[in-house]
Amino acid sequence: MIKALKDYRFLLSRLVKRDFIQKYKKTALGIIWSVMNPLCELMILMLVFKNIFGRDTPYYTTYVIIGILTYNYYSNATTQGMESLLHNSGIINKIKLPTWLFPLSKNISATMNFLITCVVMVLFILLDHITITWKILLLVYPYVLMFFFNLGVSLILSSLYVFFKDTSYLFHIFNRLLYYCCAIFWTVEHFPEKGRALLKFNPIYDFIFYTRTIIIDGQIPGLDIHLIMLAYTVAAVITGMIVFHFNKKKFIFYI
Repeated sequence: MIKALKDYRFLLSRLVKRDFIQKYKKTALGIIWSVMNPLCELMILMLVFKNIFGRDTPYYTTYVIIGILTYNYYSNATTQGMESLLHNSGIINKIKLPTWLFPLSKNISATMNFLITCVVMVLFILLDHITITWKILLLVYPYVLMFFFNLGVSLILSSLYVFFKDTSYLFHIFNRLLYYCCAIFWTVEHFPEKGRALLKFNPIYDFIFYTRTIIIDGQIPGLDIHLIMLAYTVAAVITGMIVFHFNKKKFIFYI
């Protein structure tokens, strides 16, 4: 895989550039939409839920925007990764090359988009007068893991989507349910105690929780959360590679 990355690095860079340009092609605001989308979502959630959950939650605006941006990173990367093989069927049918380059390029493009939206996060951190410490550098850990977690999920979904087009609809429903289970606009304290255990089985919430702990609380999460996120990531990558490997020779017959 490493050798293939070196051999096809130019193609990969062109795919990433193409994906990024196509995302905002023929739009008036272009890349500004990367910032506008989470801002609009934040405004809606603040109007509806601030008086319900925000009264007792310190730095509620920053709390919500961290949840929105982290969840959107996962959702955009995996959704685009899922569709990557079929959207590039013309290239795959004409040129022999590693097909995993397409989910990878989509995830790199989604990561670039996420880094741009982090401008919004920084803005609200400053508006909430949250003290930024050296601990913010530790955010490299969860988001590097999240990149590989998203890639692993993308490899699984892109394989399934080639054979079962219903995967797209099922995944969309699953993501909507997951959205409300990530404590994006509500706090854990407002969730029934028996149901809080479910959050331990939600990897996206772990990434959100880690980020909030670093930024809002100014604390370093415990070793357990580090190991849990690592375990989720390793499981996703290994599963994704296995599923993709055993199906890659069949793609050409269904694309």
